[in-house]
Amino acid sequence: MQTAPVTDVRPGGIAELGTSPASVVRAAGFGGFGILLVGASFPVTSLLQNYPVLSGQAIRYAVGSIALLGALLARGRRLPRPCLRDLAGILGMVTAGMLGFNAAILAAERYAQPGFVAAVVGVAPLGLAVVMPLLSGRRPAVRGLVGAAIVVIGVAVLSGGGSWHGPGLVLATLCLIGEVLFTVCVVGAVARLGALEVSTWGCLIAAGGGAVVATVFEGPAAWRMPTPVEAVALLVLGVVVTAVAFACWYSCVRTIGADRAGVLVGLMPVSGLVVSVLLGAEPLTAAGVGGTVAVAVGCVLGLRGRAASGTRLVPS
Repeated sequence: MQTAPVTDVRPGGIAELGTSPASVVRAAGFGGFGILLVGASFPVTSLLQNYPVLSGQAIRYAVGSIALLGALLARGRRLPRPCLRDLAGILGMVTAGMLGFNAAILAAERYAQPGFVAAVVGVAPLGLAVVMPLLSGRRPAVRGLVGAAIVVIGVAVLSGGGSWHGPGLVLATLCLIGEVLFTVCVVGAVARLGALEVSTWGCLIAAGGGAVVATVFEGPAAWRMPTPVEAVALLVLGVVVTAVAFACWYSCVRTIGADRAGVLVGLMPVSGLVVSVLLGAEPLTAAGVGGTVAVAVGCVLGLRGRAASGTRLVPS
C-alpha cells in the first residue's frame, strides 16, 4: 500500500517519492550511525582471534537474527515470506556481501597490508554512485559522483595505502565487490519488505549457511565453547554491529537511495581511526585528520545531491 503520491514507477516494483530535507538528515543519521558502529567494531573483532572463524560468523549472525526478530515482534510485526525475486537478492547479499566479504577480507590480509585493503574497499561509495543510477536507467548525478570521489580520496589518505603481493589486489577487489553487492542486491527487497525484515532474513540465512560451512571445513573444533571474553565479543558483534547496524543502514538506503547513501561508507575507516587513537593503538597524524575532513566534505556534498536511483524506495 502506498503512503504518498507516486512520481515515477520503474520495473522491479520500485517507486520514487520526494524526500524532504529533514527526512534526508534523519536517514543519513541512521545510516551514518550504522556505518560508525561497524567501523568501531575492529577492537571487538580482535578479541576473537583464537576462536574458529566460520563458526564465529555463524554465531554472530544467529545472535543478530534473534535480536532482529525480537525487534519485529516488539513492534507487532511478523516476518514476511519473501518472493523468489526478493529471496534471490537476499541470497546474493548473504553470499557476496556477508559471508563472501568476510572470507575475502581474511584472505586479503594474508597478501596485503590492512591500509591497502581499506583503500580498495573505500572505492565502494563511487561504485554505488555509478552502479545504482545505471541499474535504474538514469545517468549518475554529478554532485553525487563528485562527493563520492572526494570520499574515496579521503579514505585513501587516512588509510595510508600500503603494499600488496601475489593475489592481494584481486582479493582486495573481491572485498570491494562484496561491499557494493551488500547494498545493490537487496535494494528492491528492502523497498518491498522493509529494512528490519531484510536484515532478519539475511542474518537467518547467513547463520544457517555459516553453520553448515563451519561444520564441513572446521569440523568438531568449530563448536567449542567460547571464553567469557569471546562470548561478550560475539554478543556485541551480533546485536550492535549486525542487528542495529544493518537495520540502520538499510533504513537509510530505503529512504534516500543507495547511490546517495553510499558516501556514508567512507565513515567506516574514520570510525576505526578514531577508536584506534582513543585506545592508543596509533597516533593521530596529519594524514588522518586530512582524510577525515575530506570524507566529511564528500559526505555532505553527496548527500545534498538528488539520488538518481530514487530518493525514497517503497513497494509499488
